[in-house]
Amino acid sequence: MLADSLHASTCPACGHFVAVSFFDGGAQPLATIAWPQSAEEARAMPGLPLSFVCCVDCGHVYNKDFDYAHVPYSNKPNLMFNRAPIWGAHLKHVRDLILDHLPPQPVVVEIGCGEGHLLRALAEARPAGRYIGFDPNAAVDTGDGQVEARKELFDPAIHLEECAPHMVVSRHVLEHLMNPLGFLQRLSFAADWLQREVRLFIEVPCIDRVFETGRVADFYYEHNSHFTTASFSRLLENCTARVELIEHGYNGEVIQGLAALGQAAPRVEIAKQALQFSADAKLARTTIGRQLAELHASGRRVAIWGGTGKSAAFMNYYGADAKRFPLVVDSDRDKAGTFVPGTGQEILFRDVLIADPAEVVIIPTQWRAQDIVAEMGRCGISAPTILIEHRGRLIDYRSDEHPYRDK
Repeated sequence: MLADSLHASTCPACGHFVAVSFFDGGAQPLATIAWPQSAEEARAMPGLPLSFVCCVDCGHVYNKDFDYAHVPYSNKPNLMFNRAPIWGAHLKHVRDLILDHLPPQPVVVEIGCGEGHLLRALAEARPAGRYIGFDPNAAVDTGDGQVEARKELFDPAIHLEECAPHMVVSRHVLEHLMNPLGFLQRLSFAADWLQREVRLFIEVPCIDRVFETGRVADFYYEHNSHFTTASFSRLLENCTARVELIEHGYNGEVIQGLAALGQAAPRVEIAKQALQFSADAKLARTTIGRQLAELHASGRRVAIWGGTGKSAAFMNYYGADAKRFPLVVDSDRDKAGTFVPGTGQEILFRDVLIADPAEVVIIPTQWRAQDIVAEMGRCGISAPTILIEHRGRLIDYRSDEHPYRDK
Protein backbone atom coordinates (compact mmCIF):
# COMPACT_ATOMS: atom_id res chain seq x y z
CA MET A 1 0.00 0.00 0.00
CA LEU A 2 1.13 3.52 -0.75
CA ALA A 3 0.44 4.57 2.85
CA ASP A 4 3.12 2.15 4.07
CA SER A 5 5.84 3.46 1.76
CA LEU A 6 5.06 7.18 1.46
CA HIS A 7 7.08 9.53 3.67
CA ALA A 8 6.69 13.23 4.44
CA SER A 9 10.37 14.14 4.53
CA THR A 10 12.31 17.06 3.09
CA CYS A 11 14.80 16.10 0.40
CA PRO A 12 18.29 17.42 1.26
CA ALA A 13 19.09 17.87 -2.44
CA CYS A 14 16.05 19.63 -3.89
CA GLY A 15 13.78 20.43 -0.91
CA HIS A 16 10.80 18.38 -2.15
CA PHE A 17 8.69 17.00 0.68
CA VAL A 18 7.52 13.63 -0.65
CA ALA A 19 9.64 10.47 -0.66
CA VAL A 20 9.06 6.74 -0.88
CA SER A 21 10.80 3.84 0.84
CA PHE A 22 14.08 2.82 -0.80
CA PHE A 23 16.23 0.67 1.50
CA ASP A 24 15.70 -0.39 5.10
CA GLY A 25 19.03 -1.65 6.41
CA GLY A 26 17.80 -2.02 9.97
CA ALA A 27 20.01 -0.79 12.79
CA GLN A 28 23.72 -0.90 11.98
CA PRO A 29 26.79 0.57 13.73
CA LEU A 30 28.99 3.32 12.33
CA ALA A 31 30.96 1.82 9.46
CA THR A 32 33.87 4.18 8.69
CA ILE A 33 34.84 6.19 11.76
CA ALA A 34 34.24 3.88 14.71
CA TRP A 35 37.58 2.02 14.64
CA PRO A 36 36.81 -0.54 17.40
CA GLN A 37 39.93 -1.86 19.11
CA SER A 38 38.61 -5.33 20.00
CA ALA A 39 36.03 -7.85 18.84
CA GLU A 40 34.02 -7.22 21.99
CA GLU A 41 34.01 -3.46 21.40
CA ALA A 42 32.98 -4.02 17.79
CA ARG A 43 30.05 -6.27 18.72
CA ALA A 44 28.91 -3.83 21.41
CA MET A 45 28.63 -0.86 19.07
CA PRO A 46 25.14 0.67 19.08
CA GLY A 47 22.98 0.28 16.01
CA LEU A 48 21.75 3.33 14.14
CA PRO A 49 18.79 3.36 11.71
CA LEU A 50 19.40 2.95 8.00
CA SER A 51 16.03 4.26 6.80
CA PHE A 52 16.78 5.31 3.24
CA VAL A 53 14.06 6.90 1.13
CA CYS A 54 13.99 8.24 -2.41
CA CYS A 55 12.76 11.71 -3.33
CA VAL A 56 10.00 11.36 -5.93
CA ASP A 57 10.93 14.69 -7.53
CA CYS A 58 14.69 14.46 -8.13
CA GLY A 59 15.53 10.82 -7.30
CA HIS A 60 17.87 11.65 -4.43
CA VAL A 61 18.33 8.86 -1.89
CA TYR A 62 18.84 9.77 1.75
CA ASN A 63 18.49 8.48 5.30
CA LYS A 64 15.39 10.17 6.68
CA ASP A 65 16.39 9.22 10.25
CA PHE A 66 19.98 10.46 10.05
CA ASP A 67 21.23 12.54 12.97
CA TYR A 68 24.64 14.20 12.64
CA ALA A 69 25.05 14.10 16.42
CA HIS A 70 25.67 10.34 16.17
CA VAL A 71 28.69 10.83 13.88
CA PRO A 72 31.72 11.85 15.96
CA TYR A 73 34.00 13.15 13.22
CA SER A 74 35.74 15.36 15.78
CA ASN A 75 37.09 12.26 17.51
CA LYS A 76 37.89 10.01 14.55
CA PRO A 77 38.17 11.65 11.15
CA ASN A 78 36.99 9.96 7.97
CA LEU A 79 40.09 9.21 5.90
CA MET A 80 39.93 8.32 2.21
CA PHE A 81 42.43 5.90 0.68
CA ASN A 82 44.22 7.88 -2.02
CA ARG A 83 47.13 5.63 -3.07
CA ALA A 84 45.51 3.22 -5.57
CA PRO A 85 46.80 3.87 -9.12
CA ILE A 86 43.38 4.19 -10.82
CA TRP A 87 42.15 6.50 -8.07
CA GLY A 88 45.43 8.41 -8.37
CA ALA A 89 44.78 8.94 -12.06
CA HIS A 90 41.34 10.23 -11.19
CA LEU A 91 42.83 12.71 -8.72
CA LYS A 92 45.27 13.91 -11.37
CA HIS A 93 42.34 14.51 -13.72
CA VAL A 94 40.54 16.47 -10.99
CA ARG A 95 43.63 18.59 -10.39
CA ASP A 96 44.01 19.35 -14.09
CA LEU A 97 40.31 20.14 -14.48
CA ILE A 98 40.47 22.63 -11.61
CA LEU A 99 43.69 24.20 -12.92
CA ASP A 100 42.04 24.80 -16.29
CA HIS A 101 39.58 27.15 -14.57
CA LEU A 102 42.03 29.08 -12.36
CA PRO A 103 44.07 32.24 -12.99
CA PRO A 104 47.89 32.21 -12.78
CA GLN A 105 47.85 33.29 -9.12
CA PRO A 106 44.71 31.63 -7.76
CA VAL A 107 43.18 31.58 -4.32
CA VAL A 108 41.58 28.20 -3.68
CA VAL A 109 39.58 27.15 -0.63
CA GLU A 110 38.82 23.49 -0.05
CA ILE A 111 36.04 22.60 2.39
CA GLY A 112 36.75 19.30 4.15
CA CYS A 113 40.26 19.03 2.76
CA GLY A 114 41.26 15.97 4.80
CA GLU A 115 45.03 15.63 4.89
CA GLY A 116 45.35 18.12 2.00
CA HIS A 117 46.53 16.01 -0.95
CA LEU A 118 44.52 17.92 -3.59
CA LEU A 119 45.60 21.34 -2.37
CA ARG A 120 49.24 20.25 -2.31
CA ALA A 121 48.90 18.98 -5.87
CA LEU A 122 47.45 22.30 -6.97
CA ALA A 123 50.17 24.21 -5.14
CA GLU A 124 52.91 22.15 -6.78
CA ALA A 125 51.44 22.82 -10.22
CA ARG A 126 50.77 26.52 -9.61
CA PRO A 127 52.99 27.66 -6.71
CA ALA A 128 52.17 31.37 -7.04
CA GLY A 129 48.68 30.77 -5.67
CA ARG A 130 47.23 30.64 -2.18
CA TYR A 131 45.65 27.37 -1.02
CA ILE A 132 43.52 27.21 2.13
CA GLY A 133 42.13 23.99 3.56
CA PHE A 134 39.26 23.93 6.06
CA ASP A 135 38.79 20.76 8.09
CA PRO A 136 38.14 20.73 11.84
CA ASN A 137 38.81 17.01 12.13
CA ALA A 138 41.92 16.24 10.07
CA ALA A 139 45.65 16.76 10.43
CA VAL A 140 46.55 18.64 7.25
CA ASP A 141 49.94 18.06 5.64
CA THR A 142 50.78 21.61 4.57
CA GLY A 143 53.66 20.57 2.34
CA ASP A 144 56.19 22.86 4.02
CA GLY A 145 53.85 25.79 3.98
CA GLN A 146 52.28 25.35 0.54
CA VAL A 147 48.86 24.95 2.15
CA GLU A 148 47.23 27.05 4.88
CA ALA A 149 45.47 24.70 7.30
CA ARG A 150 42.36 26.01 9.05
CA LYS A 151 41.18 23.58 11.72
CA GLU A 152 37.62 24.90 11.73
CA LEU A 153 34.34 24.64 9.87
CA PHE A 154 34.01 26.84 6.81
CA ASP A 155 31.40 29.54 7.39
CA PRO A 156 30.30 31.14 4.10
CA ALA A 157 29.16 34.33 5.84
CA ILE A 158 32.65 34.86 7.27
CA HIS A 159 35.27 33.04 5.25
CA LEU A 160 34.17 33.79 1.70
CA GLU A 161 34.88 37.47 2.27
CA GLU A 162 37.94 36.83 4.40
CA CYS A 163 39.67 34.47 1.95
CA ALA A 164 38.33 35.94 -1.33
CA PRO A 165 38.80 32.71 -3.28
CA HIS A 166 38.62 32.30 -7.03
CA MET A 167 37.32 28.79 -6.44
CA VAL A 168 35.75 26.82 -3.61
CA VAL A 169 36.29 23.07 -3.76
CA SER A 170 34.35 20.45 -1.85
CA ARG A 171 35.01 16.77 -2.51
CA HIS A 172 33.21 13.92 -0.76
CA VAL A 173 31.70 16.17 1.89
CA LEU A 174 28.10 16.85 0.83
CA GLU A 175 27.08 13.21 1.20
CA HIS A 176 27.84 13.47 4.93
CA LEU A 177 25.76 16.59 5.61
CA MET A 178 22.22 16.69 6.93
CA ASN A 179 21.35 19.57 4.61
CA PRO A 180 23.66 19.89 1.58
CA LEU A 181 21.07 22.03 -0.22
CA GLY A 182 21.04 24.52 2.65
CA PHE A 183 24.82 24.65 2.83
CA LEU A 184 25.25 25.37 -0.89
CA GLN A 185 22.47 27.97 -0.78
CA ARG A 186 24.29 29.76 2.06
CA LEU A 187 27.54 29.65 0.09
CA SER A 188 25.83 30.94 -3.04
CA PHE A 189 24.09 33.76 -1.20
CA ALA A 190 27.33 34.86 0.45
CA ALA A 191 28.83 35.25 -3.03
CA ASP A 192 25.73 37.16 -4.17
CA TRP A 193 26.01 39.47 -1.17
CA LEU A 194 29.68 40.19 -1.87
CA GLN A 195 28.94 40.70 -5.60
CA ARG A 196 31.83 38.40 -6.34
CA GLU A 197 31.89 35.67 -8.96
CA VAL A 198 33.35 32.50 -7.47
CA ARG A 199 33.80 29.13 -9.12
CA LEU A 200 32.52 26.09 -7.25
CA PHE A 201 33.84 22.56 -7.81
CA ILE A 202 31.91 19.71 -6.19
CA GLU A 203 32.55 15.97 -6.25
CA VAL A 204 30.41 13.31 -4.59
CA PRO A 205 29.81 9.57 -5.02
CA CYS A 206 27.23 8.73 -7.70
CA ILE A 207 24.75 5.88 -7.20
CA ASP A 208 23.41 5.58 -10.73
CA ARG A 209 24.95 2.10 -10.88
CA VAL A 210 23.11 1.08 -7.71
CA PHE A 211 19.89 1.12 -9.70
CA GLU A 212 21.50 -0.97 -12.43
CA THR A 213 23.05 -3.60 -10.17
CA GLY A 214 20.93 -3.66 -7.00
CA ARG A 215 23.98 -3.43 -4.72
CA VAL A 216 23.30 -2.43 -1.11
CA ALA A 217 26.80 -2.00 0.36
CA ASP A 218 26.75 1.71 -0.51
CA PHE A 219 24.26 2.40 2.26
CA TYR A 220 25.70 2.97 5.71
CA TYR A 221 25.07 5.55 8.39
CA GLU A 222 27.86 8.05 7.77
CA HIS A 223 26.69 8.59 4.18
CA ASN A 224 23.40 10.39 4.66
CA SER A 225 22.95 11.56 1.06
CA HIS A 226 23.34 9.51 -2.10
CA PHE A 227 23.39 11.50 -5.31
CA THR A 228 22.15 10.38 -8.68
CA THR A 229 23.07 12.32 -11.80
CA ALA A 230 19.60 13.86 -11.70
CA SER A 231 19.67 14.88 -8.04
CA PHE A 232 23.22 16.26 -8.25
CA SER A 233 22.33 18.29 -11.33
CA ARG A 234 19.19 19.62 -9.63
CA LEU A 235 21.20 20.60 -6.55
CA LEU A 236 23.68 22.66 -8.57
CA GLU A 237 20.97 24.22 -10.71
CA ASN A 238 19.05 25.30 -7.59
CA CYS A 239 22.07 26.78 -5.81
CA THR A 240 24.28 28.40 -8.43
CA ALA A 241 24.12 31.16 -11.00
CA ARG A 242 25.39 28.98 -13.82
CA VAL A 243 26.30 25.29 -14.15
CA GLU A 244 29.34 25.01 -16.40
CA LEU A 245 30.20 21.32 -16.26
CA ILE A 246 28.81 18.04 -14.98
CA GLU A 247 30.74 14.86 -15.65
CA HIS A 248 31.37 11.42 -14.19
CA GLY A 249 34.68 10.00 -13.04
CA TYR A 250 36.30 6.83 -11.69
CA ASN A 251 34.32 4.53 -13.96
CA GLY A 252 31.05 6.34 -13.19
CA GLU A 253 31.31 5.99 -9.41
CA VAL A 254 31.69 9.72 -8.75
CA ILE A 255 30.09 12.80 -10.25
CA GLN A 256 31.67 16.24 -10.50
CA GLY A 257 30.24 19.65 -11.15
CA LEU A 258 31.72 23.05 -11.88
CA ALA A 259 29.48 26.08 -11.41
CA ALA A 260 29.61 29.84 -10.97
CA LEU A 261 28.34 31.66 -7.88
CA GLY A 262 27.62 35.30 -7.23
CA GLN A 263 25.14 36.72 -9.74
CA ALA A 264 21.68 36.64 -8.11
CA ALA A 265 20.93 40.29 -7.31
CA PRO A 266 17.21 39.74 -6.47
CA ARG A 267 18.14 37.62 -3.46
CA VAL A 268 20.37 40.39 -2.16
CA GLU A 269 17.58 42.94 -2.57
CA ILE A 270 15.19 40.72 -0.62
CA ALA A 271 17.79 40.30 2.10
CA LYS A 272 18.40 44.03 2.31
CA GLN A 273 14.67 44.67 2.67
CA ALA A 274 14.48 42.10 5.46
CA LEU A 275 17.49 43.53 7.27
CA GLN A 276 16.06 47.03 6.99
CA PHE A 277 12.80 45.81 8.52
CA SER A 278 14.77 44.18 11.34
CA ALA A 279 16.63 47.42 12.07
CA ASP A 280 13.42 49.47 11.89
CA ALA A 281 11.65 47.09 14.26
CA LYS A 282 14.42 47.46 16.83
CA LEU A 283 14.25 51.24 16.55
CA ALA A 284 10.45 51.14 16.83
CA ARG A 285 10.73 49.14 20.05
CA THR A 286 12.73 51.98 21.56
CA THR A 287 10.55 54.77 20.12
CA ILE A 288 7.18 53.29 20.98
CA GLY A 289 8.46 52.10 24.32
CA ARG A 290 9.33 55.72 25.09
CA GLN A 291 5.92 56.92 23.87
CA LEU A 292 4.16 54.38 26.10
CA ALA A 293 6.23 55.54 29.07
CA GLU A 294 5.21 59.13 28.36
CA LEU A 295 1.55 58.12 28.11
CA HIS A 296 1.73 56.39 31.47
CA ALA A 297 3.52 59.37 33.04
CA SER A 298 0.85 61.74 31.73
CA GLY A 299 -1.75 60.14 34.01
CA ARG A 300 -4.32 59.84 31.21
CA ARG A 301 -6.66 56.85 31.21
CA VAL A 302 -5.43 54.54 28.42
CA ALA A 303 -7.29 51.59 26.92
CA ILE A 304 -5.77 49.05 24.55
CA TRP A 305 -8.39 47.71 22.16
CA GLY A 306 -7.81 44.01 21.48
CA GLY A 307 -6.48 41.37 23.84
CA THR A 308 -5.30 38.45 21.73
CA GLY A 309 -3.43 37.74 18.50
CA LYS A 310 -1.75 40.82 17.05
CA SER A 311 -2.79 42.98 19.98
CA ALA A 312 -1.13 40.56 22.40
CA ALA A 313 1.96 40.53 20.18
CA PHE A 314 2.02 44.36 20.27
CA MET A 315 1.78 44.46 24.09
CA ASN A 316 4.50 41.86 24.56
CA TYR A 317 6.92 43.40 22.06
CA TYR A 318 6.55 46.99 23.26
CA GLY A 319 6.29 46.21 26.96
CA ALA A 320 2.71 47.37 27.56
CA ASP A 321 2.59 45.65 30.95
CA ALA A 322 -0.42 45.13 33.18
CA LYS A 323 0.86 47.47 35.89
CA ARG A 324 1.07 50.55 33.64
CA PHE A 325 -1.67 49.61 31.16
CA PRO A 326 -4.23 47.52 33.03
CA LEU A 327 -7.21 48.41 30.81
CA VAL A 328 -7.62 46.08 27.82
CA VAL A 329 -10.94 45.78 25.99
CA ASP A 330 -12.15 43.66 23.10
CA SER A 331 -15.05 43.68 20.65
CA ASP A 332 -15.60 39.97 21.24
CA ARG A 333 -17.75 39.33 24.27
CA ASP A 334 -16.50 35.72 24.47
CA LYS A 335 -12.97 36.93 25.25
CA ALA A 336 -14.13 38.87 28.32
CA GLY A 337 -12.80 37.30 31.50
CA THR A 338 -9.75 35.78 29.80
CA PHE A 339 -6.29 37.28 30.06
CA VAL A 340 -3.75 38.69 27.64
CA PRO A 341 -1.08 36.05 26.92
CA GLY A 342 2.25 37.08 28.40
CA THR A 343 1.32 40.42 29.94
CA GLY A 344 -1.64 39.19 31.99
CA GLN A 345 -4.25 41.96 31.80
CA GLU A 346 -7.83 40.77 32.19
CA ILE A 347 -9.70 41.35 28.93
CA LEU A 348 -12.93 43.32 29.38
CA PHE A 349 -15.82 43.73 26.98
CA ARG A 350 -15.70 47.07 25.14
CA ASP A 351 -18.86 48.44 26.84
CA VAL A 352 -16.91 49.25 30.01
CA LEU A 353 -15.74 52.34 28.09
CA ILE A 354 -19.29 53.70 27.78
CA ALA A 355 -19.70 54.60 31.44
CA ASP A 356 -16.01 55.12 32.13
CA PRO A 357 -14.37 56.42 28.94
CA ALA A 358 -10.68 56.31 28.18
CA GLU A 359 -8.85 59.45 27.18
CA VAL A 360 -6.57 57.48 24.88
CA VAL A 361 -7.43 54.32 22.92
CA ILE A 362 -4.57 52.39 21.36
CA ILE A 363 -5.58 50.11 18.48
CA PRO A 364 -2.67 47.71 17.78
CA THR A 365 -4.46 46.13 14.79
CA GLN A 366 -4.14 49.06 12.41
CA TRP A 367 -5.86 47.21 9.58
CA ARG A 368 -9.02 46.99 11.73
CA ALA A 369 -8.85 50.57 13.02
CA GLN A 370 -11.50 51.95 10.69
CA ASP A 371 -13.99 49.24 11.73
CA ILE A 372 -13.17 49.73 15.42
CA VAL A 373 -13.60 53.52 15.24
CA ALA A 374 -16.96 53.01 13.51
CA GLU A 375 -17.90 50.48 16.20
CA MET A 376 -17.02 53.01 18.89
CA GLY A 377 -19.34 55.52 17.25
CA ARG A 378 -22.22 53.08 17.04
CA CYS A 379 -21.84 52.06 20.69
CA GLY A 380 -21.43 55.57 22.08
CA ILE A 381 -17.79 55.11 23.06
CA SER A 382 -15.75 58.28 22.71
CA ALA A 383 -12.05 59.00 23.14
CA PRO A 384 -10.25 62.30 22.45
CA THR A 385 -7.19 60.45 21.14
CA ILE A 386 -6.96 57.23 19.13
CA LEU A 387 -3.45 55.93 18.44
CA ILE A 388 -2.17 53.34 15.98
CA GLU A 389 1.31 52.11 15.18
CA HIS A 390 2.70 53.35 11.87
CA ARG A 391 6.28 53.54 10.60
CA GLY A 392 7.83 52.80 13.96
CA ARG A 393 5.84 55.15 16.19
CA LEU A 394 2.39 55.75 17.63
CA ILE A 395 0.43 58.27 15.58
CA ASP A 396 -2.98 59.91 15.84
CA TYR A 397 -5.50 57.92 13.81
CA ARG A 398 -7.66 60.93 13.03
CA SER A 399 -5.13 63.61 12.15
CA ASP A 400 -1.93 61.92 10.95
CA GLU A 401 -1.27 60.47 7.51
CA HIS A 402 -1.54 56.69 7.19
CA PRO A 403 -3.07 54.06 4.85
CA TYR A 404 -5.67 52.64 7.29
CA ARG A 405 -8.44 55.18 6.72
CA ASP A 406 -10.58 55.75 3.65
CA LYS A 407 -9.60 59.02 2.07
